[in-house]
Amino acid sequence: MIAVLGLGEAGGRFAADLVAAGAQVRGYDPRVAAPRGVHPARDAAEACHGAGVVLSVNSAADALDALAQGLPGCAPGTVWAELNTAAPAVKEAVLRAAGERAVVADVAIMAPVPPRGLRTPMAASGPGAAPFAAVLGPLGTPIEVLDGPVGLAATRKLLRSVFYKGMAAAAVEALAAARAAGLEDWLAGNIAEELVRADAATLDRLVTGSVTHAVRRTHEMEAAAALLAGLGVPARVAQASRDWLEDLSTA
Repeated sequence: MIAVLGLGEAGGRFAADLVAAGAQVRGYDPRVAAPRGVHPARDAAEACHGAGVVLSVNSAADALDALAQGLPGCAPGTVWAELNTAAPAVKEAVLRAAGERAVVADVAIMAPVPPRGLRTPMAASGPGAAPFAAVLGPLGTPIEVLDGPVGLAATRKLLRSVFYKGMAAAAVEALAAARAAGLEDWLAGNIAEELVRADAATLDRLVTGSVTHAVRRTHEMEAAAALLAGLGVPARVAQASRDWLEDLSTA
């Protein structure tokens, strides 16, 4: 039996795919009905009763509450897979709160769940990582087991998020400004071309170029921030870029 706590976009998809893969699944979410084939539970403790693995797929803010509610239903040795995107300190707090009752796996979901569902790549660390992978791996989940403590998988996930979400924020800001300037189609095409051309050397050029040309690029981003202000677009990313380049210029 596998328990899934949190049946939103990610948890609901995982639960449904686990059923399709042949697993017995019990789910609980106070706001979302269980998908077809998932046995609904009245509360988190009931969902966890008899489960060998519990997937906690809620939010960072709810991680400890989900554990507190589900833990009374867990038999000693239950694998508690903490899938919430949270800081390492939160994952470590879950480990401490679980005590001897559950074996905690810090699990990082390394790509958007739709459209892959259960086949979404994951990384796992901590004492529960290997047993978690032993259960979900044969059901189709690609899991990289990291040799390290709870918090390591979360660290990898969030470091990656700094880049990907930062890049997304830069694209949103730039396109908003381009729209205000009547140049959105041109800039969208330019960004797409740059992404297509990117290769292994692109990262090195980005980093070394920023260091080598930090002074000039600081002034460039000051001008970019001023342009956005004139267009009525908040220059959050442009200003942050200017600040980073200014720091690099004095390092």
